[in-house]
Amino acid sequence: MFVRSLVLVVGTVVAAATFVPDLATRYLATAGKTPEVKVEKVSVPAGQDAARYTGNRSAVIGSDANGHFTGLFSINGRKEEGMVDTGASMVALNVTTAQRIGIDKADLDFRYAVDTANGKARAAYIRLDRIEIGPVRIENVGAMVLEDKALSGTLIGMSFLKGLTSYKVENGRLHLTR
Repeated sequence: MFVRSLVLVVGTVVAAATFVPDLATRYLATAGKTPEVKVEKVSVPAGQDAARYTGNRSAVIGSDANGHFTGLFSINGRKEEGMVDTGASMVALNVTTAQRIGIDKADLDFRYAVDTANGKARAAYIRLDRIEIGPVRIENVGAMVLEDKALSGTLIGMSFLKGLTSYKVENGRLHLTR
């Protein structure tokens, strides 16, 4: 049952990628530009330890020239540029990125067949320890690893976003709240 659900999720991601041609190319064309990421400060009453504060923590990501929300995420403790994609069911990484964040290629089981904008590809399911941007941290995030030729960047999909309290776009900025 899990495998069937996972294949359905992967199929949804692939279908979305098919209907958004050149998304990775446009993403990479802007990857050299530093995205605007702002961390909103939360005021803490005097005498109260900020580490114990249980209020909302949030990060704000500005849109790039193409309207995409890209930011510098920490994935398993390693900094990686990622594009938030609400149409992606899961976080998606390529093999090179997976290796850079400490995942051994030999441990990847490419048993899922997926269709992408670049054609058919194989994918492996993994669990990431954590993904962070500013003070926003989500642990135990499901992700798919695709071959480098199938995916050139990192997509931050719903497997991350569903762990948030809220996310919204307002005035060209994406607000992520944990």
